[in-house]
Amino acid sequence: MEDSRKYKVDTWLIHGAEMEDPFGSATTPIYQTSTFRFKNAQHGADLFAGKEKGFIYTRIGNPTIDAFEQQMALLEHGFGAIACSSGMGAVSTVMLGLLSQGDHFVSTAAIYGASRVFMENYLSRWGIEGTFIDTTKIENVERAIQPNTKLIFLETPANPTMDLADIEAISKLAHSKGLYVVVDNTFCSPVLQNPLDLGADVVLHSLTKYINGHADIVGGVVVSKSQEVHQVLRKTMVTLGFNMDPHQAYLVMRGLKTLKLRIEKAQENAMKIAAYLEKHPKVAWVKYPGLPSHPQYDLVQKQMRGPGSMISFELKGGYSAGVQLMNNVKLIILAVSLGGVESLIQHPASMTHASVSAEAKKVAFITDGLVRLSVGIEDVDDLIADLEQALAKVEE
Repeated sequence: MEDSRKYKVDTWLIHGAEMEDPFGSATTPIYQTSTFRFKNAQHGADLFAGKEKGFIYTRIGNPTIDAFEQQMALLEHGFGAIACSSGMGAVSTVMLGLLSQGDHFVSTAAIYGASRVFMENYLSRWGIEGTFIDTTKIENVERAIQPNTKLIFLETPANPTMDLADIEAISKLAHSKGLYVVVDNTFCSPVLQNPLDLGADVVLHSLTKYINGHADIVGGVVVSKSQEVHQVLRKTMVTLGFNMDPHQAYLVMRGLKTLKLRIEKAQENAMKIAAYLEKHPKVAWVKYPGLPSHPQYDLVQKQMRGPGSMISFELKGGYSAGVQLMNNVKLIILAVSLGGVESLIQHPASMTHASVSAEAKKVAFITDGLVRLSVGIEDVDDLIADLEQALAKVEE
């Protein structure tokens, strides 16, 4: 892997996916093929044996996908990257690759809903158990570790509460006990946070969000710090068939080129919107990493290069107020997902976490009036005006 420190992130976002093309294409071509021709029988045998580098079958590898994987490894300062068909493909690859029957893991309680469903309802079927906790306090993590614990899964900032976990401190604790640390870095992207530099062993992303940024693909990626872990997870992905499609990879690379510009604009908007919401009489509290009122504001300064553009806030009117706000926004799109050029809003209690038990929601701090706002790159005055008119229709 080329030295990731050779250039700054702005440069790698543009040039990190460059590959040698026989026709001299200025962009990475789409190799939209399922299989690759062997020169002869010996060539095929050498490829399968790993004696020669090349491509066999797109589930195993593809030039377009390979270029994207190299770019993500550079951006996250890792040994290698594995592109997956979805963010859940990335989560599944990591958990199934690193855990075995009888193992235990510790996870942030407030994580992406589908990640938690997979961990609770599916891993448990195969004899893998987990403990979901508030990872904002390292003592909680230490208490949750059992003799058979093998992995700590962090989502920081957490979805949808915007709580942070101290990656460096937790990694030191985990490594003292021989455990892996996995960080879902979707909310930050490599522009704002590099978990591997802070001690994590694996970082993953839902590419659907910031990295692609245009709400037109679904994808995931896993980046490992070490060659050993990378090889284990590569075999897992290939065997389970979570591979990315070449056209997906092309679209994500196109989105990457504007990643920093999009994040900077959305972050600027989010700072103004968070300040507006914090003063609104119908809002009980706002949790945004860019506000000094965030309970972990000092940690934000330590491990993130910017607060991002995700905001959580609590409506004083609770559940009904959340539903009313959702029903009255006009410009901001009522939809799940996040990290796109367009602003999206959702109410976890009535939407993404409606099927989660009351006890589980309590542990994860998902309250009835909690609203999650993904701020886009529209004109900020228009976004605030939309929130203003919608909040005016929310009953006290």
